[in-house]
Amino acid sequence: MELGKISETYSLNRSTYINLRWIGILGQLITINSVKFIFNFDFDFISANIIIFIGAVSNIFLIYNYKKIQLSNRSALNFLLLDIIQLSSLLYLTGGVVNPFSIFLLIPSVFASSHLKIKTNLFLIFLTSISIIFLTFFSLDLPKPLSEHFHVSPYYFYAIPIGLIIALLFLNYFAVIFGKESNLRKEALNKIQELISKEHELVSLGTQAAAAAHSLGTPLSTIKIISQDLLEQLNNNKDLKKDIQLLVSQVDRCNDILKRLSINSTLEDDFIGKDLSLNSYLKEVVISFKEISNKNFNINSEQDTNSFNIKKSIEIIYGIRNFIGNANKYAKKNIYITIKSDSKFSEITVEDDGPGFSKDILTKIGEPYIKSLRSDDSKKSGLGLGIFIGKTLLEKNYAKILFRNSETRGGAEIKIEWLNKNLSKI
Repeated sequence: MELGKISETYSLNRSTYINLRWIGILGQLITINSVKFIFNFDFDFISANIIIFIGAVSNIFLIYNYKKIQLSNRSALNFLLLDIIQLSSLLYLTGGVVNPFSIFLLIPSVFASSHLKIKTNLFLIFLTSISIIFLTFFSLDLPKPLSEHFHVSPYYFYAIPIGLIIALLFLNYFAVIFGKESNLRKEALNKIQELISKEHELVSLGTQAAAAAHSLGTPLSTIKIISQDLLEQLNNNKDLKKDIQLLVSQVDRCNDILKRLSINSTLEDDFIGKDLSLNSYLKEVVISFKEISNKNFNINSEQDTNSFNIKKSIEIIYGIRNFIGNANKYAKKNIYITIKSDSKFSEITVEDDGPGFSKDILTKIGEPYIKSLRSDDSKKSGLGLGIFIGKTLLEKNYAKILFRNSETRGGAEIKIEWLNKNLSKI
């Protein structure tokens, strides 16, 4: 999915929206009837209930006539407009902006801000602002006897709509920002799940291939023995001899295929399946990079004084591999990996001699879909998704991650630290 198209996938969950509307309608009904029959306030009670009834009918229509699970952007806009108009009508009958419930006018647009397109959000904000301004100058009085005792200066009166509009803009802005970040993070996490699922599938396929090679080895050997015996017995029959020779060659070919499957799967399965120390896991990851990279990998494990085995973890392997892969991508020539451990902590530090992290994104490292403002960096850098995946996977396995620029190597530095007691839980 392209980044620019993410907002086009925004929509409202129909069942959630219906439930929220029922809560709002029920709240309006209880408030209106309580004010009338408990507090004996005087206002246009019948018109208010008709407006609430229209809202209830629209919700019933949404339940029985709109069959889709998600409300499209256009459909959501229509119903949210109805919500704003309905609530504005109730406020018109009960005092306008001086009604303490006028704050609820902000809810429809704020609720939609993280779910619908930006143009739709702007239109809802505009309509809500128009409603607030209209209710400031045109509305019936507060229900009696409140209207007889409510007197404020114009400064306070006009401060109410100004405060509501400022709150409307402020809440919508942050809802849009947080909603966008939430959707980007959700998309990135989905990619993590896909990657880990593929890793598990590969391990499973490797195990199945090894099992198939082992199981088929015996029957294929039997077929080959019988074929060779038939070849010796029917050596004088030229027609059958060719067929049997073909059969023997195909058996040999099957054995070669199964042998290759068995060898490859065993290597992969040994790597992922065994309980190894962090040092051993790290060396296996580095070996896989040395086969495809011309960079120098320098591993320092002299301070690894308390190395112990941990259970197999695809997440840890994939997380470490992402960080080393990032160093390999940006390093000029050398990558430095240091392993430290004592009785309490285990630590891996990955450094390179590349350009390092840009200062404008250093505080955001670990977030998905980030770009440097520097033109020379933005052309060759990614979106930070690899680091986000590595960080998420390792933090899920009790690691603490530190990103900074190396003071000694000149490039990026990533420090991964575990408490040994947490590593033993993996």
